[in-house]
This record gives sequence, structure tokens and C-alpha cells, in this order.
Amino acid sequence: MQIRKNDSVMVITGKERGKTGKVLRVLMDKDAVIIERTNMVKRHTKPRGPQQPGGIIEKEASIHASNIMIMCNKCNAPVRIGHKTLADGEKIRICRRCEEALD
Repeated sequence: MQIRKNDSVMVITGKERGKTGKVLRVLMDKDAVIIERTNMVKRHTKPRGPQQPGGIIEKEASIHASNIMIMCNKCNAPVRIGHKTLADGEKIRICRRCEEALD
């Protein structure tokens, strides 16, 4: 997967289309990510003692990786990701639009 934790991304399809946020978790087995304050769902929880009361909590649900695009800091737009090998042999991700390094 080309998306990593703390990347700034934009949702491009679905009910959350157009929203941007930071990636909180990457779920490699499901090819999905969790983005802060997007795709909020309500979960009913049982009480687990005095420290954790029961009730309805809102939390972020996962979004499939094909439905998001990474945001370039220079372009300030969602872009496709390319790869480049530096002179020292290190591979980095680059913006396909402006050739700026994303890492």
C-alpha cells in the first residue's frame, strides 16, 4: 500500500467525498485506512466497570484505500503517487503532478 500513517489524504468517492484528514491507522489486511473525523459511525457499548460506562460512542470507521488520494503539500490537491530512487539508493514517494517528494 502506498499510503502511510500521518499522511494527509482526501476521500474521492462515497458519502464522505471531498473531506480531507490525517491517516490514523493503516489496515494492511483489509487494504483500508482510518482517517480522523471521517466516516463516523455509532457503536453501542456495554459497561465494563466504573471506569468505562456503557452508552453510544462515535468513532471512525475504515475506508478502502482505493477511495482516497494523498494530498501534495506543494500542489495542495489530491495527486497520484510515483516512486523515485535517490543517488544513495533510498526509494521515496513523489507527486506525479509537481515531482515534489512526499516523504
